[in-house]
Amino acid sequence: MLARRFPVLAHRDFRLLLADRLLAPGAFAFSMVGVSFAVLDATGSTADLSYVLAAQILPSLVFALAGGVFADRFAPQRVIVAANLMIAAGEGGFGLLVLTGQPRLWQMIGLETLTGAGMAVFYPASQALLPRLVPASLLQEASAVSRLAMNAAQMAGAGIAGVFVAATGPGWALASCGIGMLGTVPLLLAIRAPGAVRTQAHSLIRELRDGWSAFRARRWLWATTCQYSVVLAAWYGSFDVLGPVVARRDLGGPAAWGLITAANAVGLIVGGLVALRFTVRRPILFVVLIGGVCAISPLSLAALLPLPVICVTAAGLGITMEIMMVQWTVTMARKVPADLLARVSAYDVLGSVGAMPLGALAAGPIAAAAGVSATQYGAAVLIVVASALALVPREVRQLRADEPATGAEREPAGAVAAAPGAAAAPAGGVPAPAGAEAALARAQPPGPGAEAA
Repeated sequence: MLARRFPVLAHRDFRLLLADRLLAPGAFAFSMVGVSFAVLDATGSTADLSYVLAAQILPSLVFALAGGVFADRFAPQRVIVAANLMIAAGEGGFGLLVLTGQPRLWQMIGLETLTGAGMAVFYPASQALLPRLVPASLLQEASAVSRLAMNAAQMAGAGIAGVFVAATGPGWALASCGIGMLGTVPLLLAIRAPGAVRTQAHSLIRELRDGWSAFRARRWLWATTCQYSVVLAAWYGSFDVLGPVVARRDLGGPAAWGLITAANAVGLIVGGLVALRFTVRRPILFVVLIGGVCAISPLSLAALLPLPVICVTAAGLGITMEIMMVQWTVTMARKVPADLLARVSAYDVLGSVGAMPLGALAAGPIAAAAGVSATQYGAAVLIVVASALALVPREVRQLRADEPATGAEREPAGAVAAAPGAAAAPAGGVPAPAGAEAALARAQPPGPGAEAA
């Protein structure tokens, strides 16, 4: 019955990926709540929380590009296994430290750095995997369904995690995250999708240079990447770092933060249902405009709106963000050759999240000096200004979803061949869309490149 309604479910490897995208985000939701409150319980310092969360993002500056090369060389699901094992070690180890004693700041930073390395390697591999599992005609449905499962798991995990942390403390939540991430390994190893068939071997530097050339040639891509570099830095510092501070001080503590996160996940689920059939004619214009809407997150907290109102705004933002992420995923893969997609995605994540550690590091000290609300208002202004500037390039405003790839977007000479069993590319060298998500962010911030965070 379900396979008739959603033909993509007839594909075995996609069903395995779907199971992974139920388990991994649900497990990682425990980390979303657990890390912040573990640090606040241990040190009581917003500055220390900034340092720990920045450590989770900094590895993207080092490992994302290498992860892109590995995902183009090897079967992407094997790269994701390595990433998930690093996350399991980082979050599980953090949980054990909390349960067995008072964790020190340097230990928390070290373990979150390990988690961040796994997240950085995960994103480009995740982008490259989905087009190899399903036919091109089913890729939008596959992307929407996989993100729908991911967001449902995140919603359930976030709601349970808030209550779980309030009842048992953050240590058990972090340990549960580690166990859950280990559970994804057999699912991913059972996927049969091969890696790319390489016509000739190149050095790491050559492959990075090819990826950079493909990234630089697309003005719409680097313009939105620059926009989201500012948007994500401002959003991360004002919402992810200072949000738990507001929840603890004014909204009722971990349970309130879990409700806000769960409300956002409900919006993501509704958005995923809409995204199954919804398309826009100018997807990059849509992406940029929705980036500006992200300002609502820090604004709702800065104004100290009642908790139900904050939850409603989080749900509304989740709806628009999910529709945007599916459009971004499809556009990226249709405009970037399949054999370059992981490397181009790595530059996307490097640029998009590269400034997030600065946002995390700056949020605590600025809030201590100017106040939490003033910091969040300032972040909202940065988000709106960056989004307005991203509208300047003509390609951003005019790129259409149905227009064929340009010469710069066709596969370059000497590129590797598509993997056997990969989705066939339409004429013009346009590959099938990848599943961004995780965007699996597993617990992702909004926008392009977000899956790594």
